[in-house]
Order: sequence, then structure tokens, then C-alpha cells
Amino acid sequence: MNSQPDAEAVAQFLQQHPDFFDHYPDIVAELRLTTALGGRTVSLQERQVEILRDKVRQLELKLAAFMRNASGNELIMANLHQWTLQLLSDADPARRPAELVGAIRSCFDVPEATLRLWDTKAEFSDEDFIVDDDEARSFANTHSAPVCGALARQPGTLWLDNATSMQSVALLPLRKSGSETSFGLMVLGSPDPQRFAADLATDILARVSDIASARLLPLIN
Repeated sequence: MNSQPDAEAVAQFLQQHPDFFDHYPDIVAELRLTTALGGRTVSLQERQVEILRDKVRQLELKLAAFMRNASGNELIMANLHQWTLQLLSDADPARRPAELVGAIRSCFDVPEATLRLWDTKAEFSDEDFIVDDDEARSFANTHSAPVCGALARQPGTLWLDNATSMQSVALLPLRKSGSETSFGLMVLGSPDPQRFAADLATDILARVSDIASARLLPLIN
């Protein structure tokens, strides 16, 4: 009794002998396959063309996605550049927190933004941006990178003017370069739950945090 090779064995044989159909061209002409389009029967060559067309469509979709991402990243970098330029003026140090937050809201179209500082110089002790908040300080000291997610139970979120209508927030610790302790916390909020979703990449936010920290250093002890 002759045993028939299974499908895997046939596939392996054809992979190991790519010239098989060159030696048996009549078999190619006789092969009939079922297409995914309507279930009709087509030749091997037609099925190959169909597979190649499908692969081309998939590549076109991936290329379109890459182009959209590239365009979005270009816009973000342009906004970051514009925001940085707005921070280069020699403004009164006491006005820097408000100007920094205002520039973030305008350049990045962020609905709500604010920040609070601690460990500042004595001359700024009466400013509105000073806060004594152990929870916010502990959070900023614990996290070296920005944190995004839902507003619920996040420190500093009550500093936002319209905190109750915010559905997602980004928390940006402020600290001196290389320091393990923070001197402030910036909070960005949005009514869109996806704007600062928990799985959001924070590369750009980290740059914003670094630039803001450097700009605010003259206020810190």
C-alpha cells in the first residue's frame, strides 16, 4: 500500500526544489486553484497575480500610515520649536511660569495647563505658582519621565481650572538635569480621553519637561 505524502511534506519538497515546475510545465498549466474573490477557480498564475496584488495593497496601506505618522511628527516638532522660541525672551523670572504655560496652551493646543514649584528662592515665596503639596512632590520625585492617563486620583490635577471636565492628563516632573529630586510639577489636561492616554509615547513630553525645567531654574534654590 502506497502512503501519500502530507501537505507539509509537499510544501517542503517544493521549497527545496524551486525548479520543479520548470521540469514539469504541464503540471503548472493543469493546476486550478480557488480564488478568495468570489470563490471561482483560476490558474496558478492568476492566483499568484492575485496574491501579489494583495501584498501591494497591504504595502500601500502601510506606506500611507507611515506618511501620516511622519506628517504628524513634523507638526509636533514644529510646535515644539515654536514653543521653545517663545521662551527665549528675557522676561522677569516671576513671570516665566505663566508665560511658559500660556505658550504650551497656544503652541500645542492644550485645553488646560498649569504648573507648581517648590524649593524656590525666598524672593518668589509669595507667588501663586508656589505650592506645599507632599503628594505632588512625592510623585515628581518618584517619576523621572512624564506620566499620562486618566485624571482620577492623580496628584496636581486639582490645580487645573476646569479639572472636573478633564478626561486625561499628562504629568511632567520638573527637575535639574541629573538630579534625583524634583522642584516642581507641570500638569496638562484635556477633555479628550485619548489626548493623554496611558499608552501615549512620552518622548516629546519629556523634551517639554526638560526645556521647561531649564527655563525655570533661575527661580530655584
